[in-house]
Amino acid sequence: MSVGDASKTANYSRSAFSVYTQTYHPASAAHTLSPVSLFKAASTVSLLTLASRITGLVRDLLMASMFGANVLTDAFNVAFRIPNLFRRLFAEGAFSQAFVPVLAATKEQRGADATRALIASVATVLTWVLVLTCALGVLGAPVLVWALASGLRQSPAGFDAAVAMTRWMFPYIGCMSLVALASGVLNTWKHFALPAATPVLLNLSMIAAALLGAPQLAARGIEPIYAMAGGVMLGGILQLGVQLPVLLRMGLMPRIGLRWSEIRAAWMHPGVRRILKLMAPALLGVGVAQVSLMINTQIASYLAPGSVTWLFYADRLMEFPTALLGVALGVVLTPQLAAARAAADAQRYSAMLDWGLRLVVLLAVPCAVALLTFATPLVATLFHHGALHDSDVGQIARALMGYGLGLLGLVAIKVLAPGYYASQDIRTPVRIAVVVLVITQLLNIALVPLLAHAGLALSIGLGALVNALWLLMGLLRRGSYRPQPGWGRFVLQVVAASSLLAVLLLWGAQHFSWLALRADGMRRAALLAAILCAAVVVYFGALWAAGLQLRQMLRR
Repeated sequence: MSVGDASKTANYSRSAFSVYTQTYHPASAAHTLSPVSLFKAASTVSLLTLASRITGLVRDLLMASMFGANVLTDAFNVAFRIPNLFRRLFAEGAFSQAFVPVLAATKEQRGADATRALIASVATVLTWVLVLTCALGVLGAPVLVWALASGLRQSPAGFDAAVAMTRWMFPYIGCMSLVALASGVLNTWKHFALPAATPVLLNLSMIAAALLGAPQLAARGIEPIYAMAGGVMLGGILQLGVQLPVLLRMGLMPRIGLRWSEIRAAWMHPGVRRILKLMAPALLGVGVAQVSLMINTQIASYLAPGSVTWLFYADRLMEFPTALLGVALGVVLTPQLAAARAAADAQRYSAMLDWGLRLVVLLAVPCAVALLTFATPLVATLFHHGALHDSDVGQIARALMGYGLGLLGLVAIKVLAPGYYASQDIRTPVRIAVVVLVITQLLNIALVPLLAHAGLALSIGLGALVNALWLLMGLLRRGSYRPQPGWGRFVLQVVAASSLLAVLLLWGAQHFSWLALRADGMRRAALLAAILCAAVVVYFGALWAAGLQLRQMLRR
């Protein structure tokens, strides 16, 4: 789970950016996006993210149909999770949390030349750190697999497969970290579309690997699951390959230093030192979150075979609302909030946070209701094909419901966190992260014996709610966020509309035999689409009847 960060005071940005500050130009505030523009940008990111998630879903459907839920698919999911863990450190996690606000502040206050120098220095340091990390990761793959999922040793073939695929896929973090660097630059220059679209290439590569590579390996007596590791690496290379030419055209292509003197100079750059200083607590915060994930994976590896895969598929479905809502808003808000902080515009900073949180409540609450009441139809329609059994559907649905209870928190973190990143105060939320980790593990002790793998999902969801509430209280306590009028009426409108939505979805889940419709996949898919369309009409129709002016809210 992501971990938010907390700001100190409304004037913190001036001291935080003191390394870079020369003269503030009020006119630069005009370069920030209006709320309407923010909505358009967020919508663009959300739509492109939807394309990524749809192709990701197709990928997962293929994997579920071709490989099922077994020891080898558990091995792939563990191996794929290892570079993703490190990606949280070197890519969209700690690195992005530190890099984007510093980059936005430098662009706002010091101009193009200083910004290009910062990008080049960061790229040089990041590249060489990644080379060393990838080499160590390939060599230490057995240790990494054991640390993440020692339960795989119960099946030597599964453990060996996980080690082999980890070695194949570990360099993926190098590609994705450089992609995160490029994406941070593009987002800061308000080029949101390409960074949001590039993840599609990973999914397409993995789809091609499943359809083309897996049969080729099977024909040669090699486990076909290994083809997916090759697909992951191809996807990472393609994502990096499409972003670099855009940076080149923009004149922002960084030059990677190769000589020791250049590497040393990049390391000593004040912007790089500032990013490293910010990354230190961010690494701890992200590390705490990843420790929680590692613990959960370890526990799942000792549960019934297929538990890791059940959680994986539930996690993939949960990522639809978190990515479409939370990530899209977070990507758009982070550089804009940083610019507002740099301009000492506390009113605009608070208004953007308020706008983001209203959208979270408006869209995350009905999504949570859908996951809680309609999990089985969703899982059955999407995954109940090929090698996936009836029992697997129920197990995935149980985990999905656990995530649903905490969905509001999972999405809210994505919006609250940029408020802290923009202020470059990462220390306070690290303490929150440690406490949330302890709470999550205490919940695991209580819930896993009762609910097995679903208890792990529920613990994550409940921990996210605690995390989000804590972050919100921190913003309110410091006066960084001041809620605008009308929240009480707005929440009542959403709750009333969501209640009607729940009635409709419960009827749809219980009235039809979703598992029995396996033989008629097209009818099941059409039925699902019809009910979801009806759900959209019911929810937004109820909001309209309750007097909610959606257009007006989006223009705030």
